[in-house]
Amino acid sequence: MEQSKSVTSNAVVYFAVSFKQLCVVTVSLPIFGLFVCFVTAYIFQQDQIHETHCKVYNVIPSISAITGISPQRYLWRICVALHIGPRIVIALVYNTYYLSRLPNIPVEHQAKYKRLLSICYWLNVIEIASLLGVTYVSNRENYPLHEKMFICFMICSLSHMLVVLRTFNILKPQLTENEKQSYDLKRFLFAASLVSTLGLLIFFVKHRFMCHVMAFSWFSFCEYIIACANMAFHFTVVLDFPTEEMMVVNGLPGRLPHCELRADSSCSKKIA
Repeated sequence: MEQSKSVTSNAVVYFAVSFKQLCVVTVSLPIFGLFVCFVTAYIFQQDQIHETHCKVYNVIPSISAITGISPQRYLWRICVALHIGPRIVIALVYNTYYLSRLPNIPVEHQAKYKRLLSICYWLNVIEIASLLGVTYVSNRENYPLHEKMFICFMICSLSHMLVVLRTFNILKPQLTENEKQSYDLKRFLFAASLVSTLGLLIFFVKHRFMCHVMAFSWFSFCEYIIACANMAFHFTVVLDFPTEEMMVVNGLPGRLPHCELRADSSCSKKIA
């Protein structure tokens, strides 16, 4: 990451940051927060995190349990707050860049491609908003609302993954080697999320309505897999944009500073 005021190709660069580094930091924040919350809660607050309405034996706490108690909730909320801003920027970059590839799409698929990109963008935005809601309204404070926002997050997350794969499928003949790797990894992570979601629903029913021993632990285990798969899916952006830098530049007299995404001096990927 660097901050400068240099002149490149007659453009004044006010700020430049590696897009890959930005994505690494963005994904690392919730991973770090989740890890610290899990370890500290498991060591110091076992009674609180294993408490369920069934009062049955449980060994793996849910994400809501470890991030809904104090002081862990404050660390988790800070990590998610710092995570949200770059996520919105990444969503905008994805939408703008893949929209710029529209002329390369066969005419008969262009309308479908544009529609998928729009759906993908708004599902991503709703997913981010749901994550924010689930984080700041804990299950201990307002369980009905927390539950509804969690369901919204799950539906939008899986739907977003599916639409991204459909979009990549249209682009398949034009994909670079990095994008092909990204596509294969996205398919695997979507499958893992789908299977884990099915398991989560089964064990939720077993715990909530049958009070089976260890059902909540298996529910929580599925929840962690879903969370990791979701973060990994969004992390594949480093394969889609491996060398690009995001810059704030002023390249024309009288023009306001704007943002560009550059792979090299030819500016192959750009948002303005």
